Amino acid sequence: MHGVVAPNPGPFTLEGTNTWIVGAGPTLVIDPGPDDRGHLDAIRERAGHIGAILLTHHHPDHAPGAVALGRKAGAPVMAASPRPGERPLQDGMTVEADDVVLQVVAAPGHTPDHVVFFERDRAALFTGDAVLGRGTSVIDPPEGDLAAYVRSLHRMVELRPEVIFPGHGPIVRPALAKLAEYLEHRDERERQVLRALRDGPQRPEEIVPAIYVEYPEALHAAAARSVLAHLIKLERAGVVARVAPSSDRFELTDRGSRNDAPT
Repeated sequence: MHGVVAPNPGPFTLEGTNTWIVGAGPTLVIDPGPDDRGHLDAIRERAGHIGAILLTHHHPDHAPGAVALGRKAGAPVMAASPRPGERPLQDGMTVEADDVVLQVVAAPGHTPDHVVFFERDRAALFTGDAVLGRGTSVIDPPEGDLAAYVRSLHRMVELRPEVIFPGHGPIVRPALAKLAEYLEHRDERERQVLRALRDGPQRPEEIVPAIYVEYPEALHAAAARSVLAHLIKLERAGVVARVAPSSDRFELTDRGSRNDAPT
């Protein structure tokens, strides 16, 4: 197992995108990251004979290098929503190279087509942006869907992984503790959003300062998108509603005002 970190550090990419190289040859390359020549050369040097290039999703910090790498290595690029020249990945299928078998697991939420890869023999889970080594994943509507994301987290728990190789940040052990932390974090944020609405109708950006007190103001816009994701999830559950059909202000429904409202 080898990791190569792309030179794209930032507040959302942390130290940079992790490209994971699995197997001894032929190898499987997960998320080659940006189309950066130095990074792609480093991947080829570490990976040797590449059997396939796998994408967790098509975000620009994970996927643009795939085409160039595939062309140089003579390897196919595979994704759940394949673009021209790519091959499809389907939930439940396996991808094999050398002595490595990766199971494709649909994990929508961060994006509709996000997948993770599970190596059962080593109980290793390659999570892309679904689980990070530090911090939490951004769920940004309409591409992001928090209800789907929570279901994906539960599905990852069912795999019983022992170690997580994330798309950004350090390797995570124990994996189940991290997944439990992620689920509790989302539950707590939901409770905070509901408490904020007890003071009356609010827009997502009006809720942020009260529940993201530890975040610098520069990240408040992104935090507002996360709050919106929670509000949309709660709206679908009938717990909150918009004050008018086209409004960006939300209020508690009668159901949401009750103490037994789901959180």
